[in-house]
Amino acid sequence: MKLRIGSRGSQLALWQANHIAALLRGEGHIVEIEIIKTTGDRLQEVTFAQVGSKGMFTKEIEEALADERVDLAVHSLKDLPTELPEPFTLAATPPRVDPRDVFVSIKHPNLAALPDGARVGTSSQRRRAQLKALRPDIEAVEFRGNVDTRLRKLAAGQVEAILLAAAGLDRLGRTDWVRERLDPKHFCPAAGQGALGIETRRNDQATLDAIAFLDHPDTRFAVTAERAALAALGGGCQVPIGIHCRPSMTETDPAGACHEFFGVVASPETGAVLRIYDRSPAGKADPVAFGRHAAALLLEAGAGPLLAAGSGFVGGAA
Repeated sequence: MKLRIGSRGSQLALWQANHIAALLRGEGHIVEIEIIKTTGDRLQEVTFAQVGSKGMFTKEIEEALADERVDLAVHSLKDLPTELPEPFTLAATPPRVDPRDVFVSIKHPNLAALPDGARVGTSSQRRRAQLKALRPDIEAVEFRGNVDTRLRKLAAGQVEAILLAAAGLDRLGRTDWVRERLDPKHFCPAAGQGALGIETRRNDQATLDAIAFLDHPDTRFAVTAERAALAALGGGCQVPIGIHCRPSMTETDPAGACHEFFGVVASPETGAVLRIYDRSPAGKADPVAFGRHAAALLLEAGAGPLLAAGSGFVGGAA
């Protein structure tokens, strides 16, 4: 079968598209990649807080899907809105890689070692808020651009460190300056971080059948729970929200017999942060119900005022 993949043109997006293309070719398919420039790619010098982030990396790709110029799109799942327009579906979630955020620095071994008043680059309000909660003395600096651009800015001394997703650096082999991988217990990732989302037209059964083998059940469970929680909290709401679900693997639970859930709602202005933790037996939980329960726990803990106050913020997708 001939399959056309729609992808952004960044180095990371093309790595992801080529990764999926190679897997599809391994199943005997003929695969082409079409590069599509999105709103987020065109507005590299504009902050997320000015333009918003919902759909800014997906709109033009979905238009190509609707017009049948491409058959599937490969996204970083954290960039994909929790509710897809009616013609589309999240058809496959391949195995997730490291979902954590990482502390990247040339001089400093970890976040705690940064000097007072250090400048840290990030384009994400979620990271900015949790950074302020952990180190209120640090100045967060708006940092946009692809991975290479951000690393060049770091090398030029514009900041002391940057915060990025581990997955992108790992995929591109750019981990030389990664000093610390931040545990979700203390620094919660974005919903879907580390996972890919393959989007297709809902009624394109031939493509759905061709890519079904790419779907990974454990990843599907985790990201479904995360996206359900995010949707229950408002999905595209403007307050930075961290959501992460993973198998629980502890000394008393070595086989990962439970799923555990971390949730954060925070303010990038004040560093005020609310955290919850939840567990559910593996194999018995419904991921949507699990995610909605976690959202309810956040609201019960008092996240409502933070959510309501968030109209002045925009949660960055990066």
